[in-house]
Amino acid sequence: MPGTSARQLHLNVFLHGCGHHGAAWRLPDSPIAELGDIRFYERLAQVAERGLFDAVFFADGQSAGDPASGPLWHLEPLTMLAAIARATDRIGLVSTVSSTFYEPFHAARMLASLDHISGGRMGVNVVTSMFDAEARNHGMPAMPPHEERYARAAEFIDVAQGLWDSWDGDALLRDRAGRYADPSLVRPVLHQGAHFSVDGPLNVPRSPQGRPVLFQAGASEPGRALAASYAEGVYAVAYDLPSAQAYYADVKRRIAEAGRDPDAVAIMPGLVTYVAATREEALAKQAAVDAALPVETSLAQLGRFVQRDCSGWELDAPVPALVPASDFTGPAGRYATILRIIETEQPTVRQLLGRLAAGGGHATMVGTPAEVAGQMQQWFEEGGADGFNLMPPLLPESLEDFVTLVVPQLQRRGLFRTEYTATTLRGHLAQRTAA
Repeated sequence: MPGTSARQLHLNVFLHGCGHHGAAWRLPDSPIAELGDIRFYERLAQVAERGLFDAVFFADGQSAGDPASGPLWHLEPLTMLAAIARATDRIGLVSTVSSTFYEPFHAARMLASLDHISGGRMGVNVVTSMFDAEARNHGMPAMPPHEERYARAAEFIDVAQGLWDSWDGDALLRDRAGRYADPSLVRPVLHQGAHFSVDGPLNVPRSPQGRPVLFQAGASEPGRALAASYAEGVYAVAYDLPSAQAYYADVKRRIAEAGRDPDAVAIMPGLVTYVAATREEALAKQAAVDAALPVETSLAQLGRFVQRDCSGWELDAPVPALVPASDFTGPAGRYATILRIIETEQPTVRQLLGRLAAGGGHATMVGTPAEVAGQMQQWFEEGGADGFNLMPPLLPESLEDFVTLVVPQLQRRGLFRTEYTATTLRGHLAQRTAA
């Protein structure tokens, strides 16, 4: 077996519904009836823990979306993670929290409690949210402007960190004949800012990690700046290696300019995988779930992305010619990704619909365990990633395939741990516990 590489891959798994493919829930053997059963999520986390993943990750949203189109949100993730913490031992636990809708005291208290419950395995992905439908569930007519949301997010993080730091690690005395805690080691925050007024201190003593691990998923200019200033892990979107390398280099540069160590921040692009013993079998898995997409709805969605009527497009023919990105007047990011998919993969219309239904603009790797591990290694060694945020298109199948087939390949290459050597999430990321 090759020697262990000094630099190791990081792997998180993003658990969502029946899987990240939009048609996953439609398959006859999908776990659609289990989405309200916490045991389903506990089993998934246990599979990921068997694969020695750094963490499981749950996104979150604040509106219901279209109830007919498939499962979007089901159980609230922080509540779920309290249960999953009791069903697992070592794997990290990460939830999205919206700085636009949460107050920092409320969030800091819940996250510190979960860090205690899990024995130091908690992380948080701070987002600003983006949809007006979410804002209207929180007393706002619409989302605040982009710049205001990110300014609030930065202040939110500062206040939360101040609250987590308001208890020293040795503040608890537990002296039954004297004092429970040393009040000189429990300090108020006394924050008065543009968005929040918080006295503190937190009413939860310092947790095992001190501060839960902070993740960020910024792609925009202010999002990248926020990640550079605060994040310990960054969830990225990259369709191919060149786009991953460009994002990686830019964010690492920003981290250094912020006076932080770029090597201490793990950048993890999203990754969709279809894996089987042969490439043909892997492609067949992908084709089977693609075939379950509702054609009319999927073509209508594609039409919104490319701003033209796609209803008459022949499914098994090449994608008709689209206007260059320079002439496109709609949202540019997804359109540019669609053009890259067409140029690189030359898909049929049906295949394009499937690609967009499973991860959208995220990387997709299809093939044998060796082929998928080889592509991951290339991204890792050529400046595209420090690891990946796995987005299984089908649950539990795609996660089980990855753990059983791909993880051993990565281990044989010396790229991934063969056992947990740390007990905290920050330890898995090879970072020191917050002082």
